[in-house]
This record gives sequence, structure tokens and C-alpha cells, in this order.
Amino acid sequence: MTLFGYKLPALSSLLLWAMVWELVGQLQLTFFVPPFSEVMTTLVSLLPTPAFLQALSVTAAAFGTGVFFAIVIGIPVGILMGKSRILDELLLPWVNIFLSAPLTALVPVLMVLFGFGARTVIITTSLFAIWIIILNARAGVRQINRSLVEMARSFGASPLDAFFKVYFWAALPEILGGVRIGVIRAVKGVIIGQLLISIVGFGALFELYSSKFLMAEFWAVLIVLFGLAFALSEFLAYLEGKVSYYASSRG
Repeated sequence: MTLFGYKLPALSSLLLWAMVWELVGQLQLTFFVPPFSEVMTTLVSLLPTPAFLQALSVTAAAFGTGVFFAIVIGIPVGILMGKSRILDELLLPWVNIFLSAPLTALVPVLMVLFGFGARTVIITTSLFAIWIIILNARAGVRQINRSLVEMARSFGASPLDAFFKVYFWAALPEILGGVRIGVIRAVKGVIIGQLLISIVGFGALFELYSSKFLMAEFWAVLIVLFGLAFALSEFLAYLEGKVSYYASSRG
């Protein structure tokens, strides 16, 4: 962040917004926004409680499982779409539809099909993440220099070898970009699932605190959720930068 020609330290904008939040809270303009200092104090006291740790473990399990299935299904499908014109024409319209559609509207359908348990929450999480992963993997494969594939074939590479040793690694920057965005979308998916399908995990905490107007606790949990999503996104962005040199080999 740059202000009046001076480069400010990282996260300066977050500190600025924290000060604005504190000011609004101290002025008591709305009960919905308590002072930032009160929220942080509540957060420190909330973190070691059994209720919070249980909610964190339930949400993390659903989130991790949903993202895992989105990755292991989305990346191969995207690579195959980038390789095969027929498969691309068959699947691309559906991928675009589900990517742009309000997936929250599908939650009642998923509840009818799969019930009200953790399985439906996991499926919801995967559906929020998988489509952007597919599209990015497809885009990465379509940018590969065809000479790389022809060279692999000339050295006797099997289709499976070409899939893992050429297509996957050459498209890795775009794949990681898709995973990073998919992870962010999956955070939204798991919370929606835990609020609408099965009131457990962080969804149960949000429901409890909002119904009892415990705004400090509500914002404390929300900060934890945003912080975890931000940390995952930054870690994947770091990995994406580390493998960006693969993109130069496709030109």
C-alpha cells in the first residue's frame, strides 16, 4: 500500500480498517458493530473453549474433504477438457453454467438427494470449488506448446505419462491459481452448508450468536474464518509464484 508516495508496511490497510471499526464501535452507531478491541478480547477468550475447538474441527473436516474431492476430480477433468475437443464441447457449457449459477439455490435439491448430514455439506463445498478448478486446468492445458506433447510422444511416452509429466506440470501455474480461488469459494460453500443443511461447526456458532445478539462472539468467529481463508489463499499464491517458471516453457 502506497500513501502520498510512501510505501507503507504490509497489512497497513487492515490496520486502517481496524481503527475505523474501533471508532464506529466506540461511537455505538449500531449494536451490530461492537468495538474492534472488544471483538479481539472476545476472540482470545473464545479460542481455547471446547465449543469453539469442536466447531473448528467439524468445519475443517468438511472443508478439507470437500476441497480434496474438488481437486482430485476437477484437475483431471480440466486437463482432459483441454486435451479433447469433443469432451470440451460436451462439458464446457455445463461448467460455465454451474460456475455462474447461484449454487445456494441448489442446496434444497442436494438435501433431498443426499439428506441432511455431513455428506451433503461436503458435496456442497466441492460444488462451490470444483468449477473454477476445472476451468483453470483447462486453460493451462490449452496454452501448452504442442511441441512439448509431440516431443513426449517421439520419446515413446504413453498417454498416462503425457498426462502427468507434460500436461499437469506445464499447466501447474494455472491449476494452482484455480485451486486458490476454489479454496476461497469452498469456505463460502462449507459455511452455507453448515447453516442451511446441518447446523454444526461454525454454522452452528453463527446461528447461536446471531440469535442471541452476541455480536462480539459473532464477529470473533467471522474473523477466524476470514483469517484461515486468507492464510490458505496466501500460501497457495506463494506456491503459484514458485512454479510460475513453468509458464515460460510453453511459449
